Amino acid sequence: MGGKIEVFMGRGDQIYVIRKFLNLEGVYKHHGIDCGDGSVIHYRKTTETIERTPILDFSHGQEIYQYNYQACFIPDVVINRATTRLGEQKYNLLFNNCEHFATWCKTGVSRSLQVEDFIPVLNRLQVDNLYEPIKEALQGTAPKNTTMLLNEALAEIKVVWDDLQPKYKNAQKEMQSWQKVAVAALKQNREDLARQALYKKQKYQQQANELEAKLQNLATMTETLIRNSQDFNNH
Repeated sequence: MGGKIEVFMGRGDQIYVIRKFLNLEGVYKHHGIDCGDGSVIHYRKTTETIERTPILDFSHGQEIYQYNYQACFIPDVVINRATTRLGEQKYNLLFNNCEHFATWCKTGVSRSLQVEDFIPVLNRLQVDNLYEPIKEALQGTAPKNTTMLLNEALAEIKVVWDDLQPKYKNAQKEMQSWQKVAVAALKQNREDLARQALYKKQKYQQQANELEAKLQNLATMTETLIRNSQDFNNH
């Protein structure tokens, strides 16, 4: 949905800045809607509330970028949509974050590409087996420390994810390549070469399966952390 990045902002634009997640540089983008008068409506991280703040409070001195859409609402409609949600306190990292909000204001679709890239298998996972242990761990801390512990856990998860996901994609690519080699060898009546190629394909298949299982575990852990944090804060 997002198009090319522009650097000239205007009224009703969806803008973002690159922010750190704990000590990880450039981990996520913080999104908001430019009101055109020096203020921005966004899901403020410190309060987890949709607020209208000065643009300097939004940017924290970082460079500001813009998403340019091929089709979206006109500026007046975008700002009106953003204004109707001022004061909302339903922030959720996975399902209702700052990018979900800004994209909804611009297009009517609540979507976060950075979350989808981070956890592509989230929606088809079962987390019941991990629910209680993490819930107990969170409930063993003071409320003021819960968010900090959650952020630390998510940051650690993402470091591991960023290490495993490229390896998983590479294993899939190698599987496809060796499959093509095997087919080509059979067409040339070289069964010996075909067997070797299929053997290598099988090795990468096993590697891909193992990596996929690890990625699913990370996704499961992430969803569980979010669910338990919500439950804890609602009690």
